[in-house]
Amino acid sequence: MRKQFVTTVEEILKKDERAVLLLGDIGVFGFRNAFKNYPDRVYNIGILEQSTISMASGLSITGLIPIVHTIAPFLTERCFEQIKDDFGYQKLGGNLVSVGASYDYAGLGCTHHCPADVPILMNIPDVQIIVPGTSEDFDTLFKESYSNGKLKYFRLSERENQTKVPVKFGKANVIKKGKSGTVIAVGPLLDKVINATKDIDVTVIYLTTLRPFDTETVQKNITGGKVFICEPYYSGAITEEIIKASKDPLKIEFLGVPKEFLTNYGTKEEHDEHLGFTEKNILTRIKKLIHE
Repeated sequence: MRKQFVTTVEEILKKDERAVLLLGDIGVFGFRNAFKNYPDRVYNIGILEQSTISMASGLSITGLIPIVHTIAPFLTERCFEQIKDDFGYQKLGGNLVSVGASYDYAGLGCTHHCPADVPILMNIPDVQIIVPGTSEDFDTLFKESYSNGKLKYFRLSERENQTKVPVKFGKANVIKKGKSGTVIAVGPLLDKVINATKDIDVTVIYLTTLRPFDTETVQKNITGGKVFICEPYYSGAITEEIIKASKDPLKIEFLGVPKEFLTNYGTKEEHDEHLGFTEKNILTRIKKLIHE
């Protein structure tokens, strides 16, 4: 997704003179051509993330469209107050694009883990949150929304679905329909959900835009009074929206990153195995839910 991010942003820089890219000392080599071609609109601010957010809000006030990029914990957790006050409170538009989703940087330990990014940003009114599952998803969703006047958070992942779905900003995709329950797959977890549910009678919904939430599509496709949410961050970010979307009581189960420090070193695949982000465990959990 990061390669696509470079390509997408360079295309936007070329066609939209309002776009300004601010880097937090990562992606500098990737954007080497952009530095050369747009020296007055591409800057490496360095390891000054909070100041970068405040700078970006100032650019937004002047009518420019800031794009801020760095590692997830430094962009969201470190800068929460600036995002809240400088963008949220002032109702400014801009684009925050992270990498290192949850524990993609597993080998660097807890300082670089960030499963809390989506849940904490949900506490800022009107922040739009996008979790693409493929490079194509990101390209489509970013181009559709980057200039919409809202603050947006794009969560890039090292994991990428092989399944290609034609996505649209603010819309959910119904992958298949069943009667026993509904499984919601967020972003890069779609492949595992599809493989786990291929032989069971459930509806599968694919979400890439978490806010604005597509209440209409979810409401029409909740079946069996049971929902299993498979999300690649701390669970609970979209639970309230799902409850509101249902006219009837629901039994909801989650597979998300547990609220605990992942202190064991290893690859992201090893963390997946340990935490249950496997097709086998997803299938077991869904079967248990729909047969209760």
